[in-house]
Amino acid sequence: MKPSWWRRVSLRARLMFIGVAGLALGLAIGGLVMVVALSLALQATADNEAQQSADGVAALVKENRVPEPLPVIGDVRVQVVDAQHRVLFASIDADRMTPVLYPDEMARARTGEHLYIKGDRIGIRGPVRVVAEPVGTDTVLVARSVSDLAQSVRLLRNILLVAFPLLLVLLAAVAWRVIGLTLRPVEALRTGAEEITGGARPGQLPVPDSHDEIHRLAITLNDMLDRLEAARARQRAFVADAAHELRSPLTNMRTQIEVAQRLGERTEWPAVADDLLLDTQRLSRLVDDLLLLARSDDAGTRALRSVPVELGELVTSLAERYPSPPVTTTAVADDPLWISGEPEALARAVANLVDNAVRHTRTTVRVETRADGPYHLVIVTDDGPGIPVEDRTRVFDRFTRLDDARARDAGGAGLGLAIVRELVRRHGGTVRLSDANPAPGLRAEIRLPAAPAPPDA
Repeated sequence: MKPSWWRRVSLRARLMFIGVAGLALGLAIGGLVMVVALSLALQATADNEAQQSADGVAALVKENRVPEPLPVIGDVRVQVVDAQHRVLFASIDADRMTPVLYPDEMARARTGEHLYIKGDRIGIRGPVRVVAEPVGTDTVLVARSVSDLAQSVRLLRNILLVAFPLLLVLLAAVAWRVIGLTLRPVEALRTGAEEITGGARPGQLPVPDSHDEIHRLAITLNDMLDRLEAARARQRAFVADAAHELRSPLTNMRTQIEVAQRLGERTEWPAVADDLLLDTQRLSRLVDDLLLLARSDDAGTRALRSVPVELGELVTSLAERYPSPPVTTTAVADDPLWISGEPEALARAVANLVDNAVRHTRTTVRVETRADGPYHLVIVTDDGPGIPVEDRTRVFDRFTRLDDARARDAGGAGLGLAIVRELVRRHGGTVRLSDANPAPGLRAEIRLPAAPAPPDA
């Protein structure tokens, strides 16, 4: 869990800190590897030079052509020591009495091990690398000072210790500037969101020219703002329409009561009661429709409570509520038509279409059920005046009523078809309107996905 102070630091500072920390770690590891690699390379070079000197002296010993003193180049000491640990030959600066190595060290050196000894033992400053080359019972010892090599490693280390912090400071400044430029579109988005929230300008965030993640984020946020604005507009329209529709029956009821009060004993209370009952029923239907639409909007975020439903049985039981004629039912398919959904919601959708058809038909209303590939259909057909083609999409909007007599019936609020569309949509289906065949009339078709029959069917 991150500490609280870390969450209070700005994103720019956090990104710079993480980047500089990672860079510092990388530079430290790289510097360490460089120092170690240089040290190993110089040590290998020293060993090779010492080994070459030892091989050259060993060749002279084998040929019995050893000069006195032994020739050497640089800060090097060479001795030829016999099995009794006596110095047989030596270079000009080497000790002619005491071997470079002690007896136990000599035994290790003869096996090929390269040893480090203190330079004070042979009069050399700093550490000394000793290489041994056996020649029969004798041993050629070459001692080379590595102080110059150690000095080179220390110099590199000191340079890195000074250069790396300066480089980190420079890179931190560059990173701060680069991160600031990178986050500038984010700050523009934040400023734009603040202005939109304060109502200073329309609801669109600035979109950067770069086609990167921030560009896609700005586009996504603008799409979200458009959807939110559209939702707010629909909500405002819904509230305004609902208030208007509720005001009409309430105004009628209030007017009737006020008139009845003024007439006093001359009031025909049974007639007033009948009128009030009609307005109350209209108001009750309107409230029920509004609540159903509100629940439908809320249900869009919840899982659908689905059970197997036999479409023919649902339509038949629904048609029994209406007189026959005008309502007749026809099942085109011989087999049961199973779908999955909420029976009450599906019955309400079909009932709304039948109610609409009954109000506007001249003679009959036909309700058919049939199969159509992976879908099952409910078709409601009437022989009324129909709906113009240009209005067949608009009539599914809430509180939409056409100017003709078909929509301005008594008590109509323009919510019936909107309820049908919402309920059918929740079940994964579609609803559409077309001309009846034969004309005139209207054909309303609900198309729902078919479902397998339940095991006990």
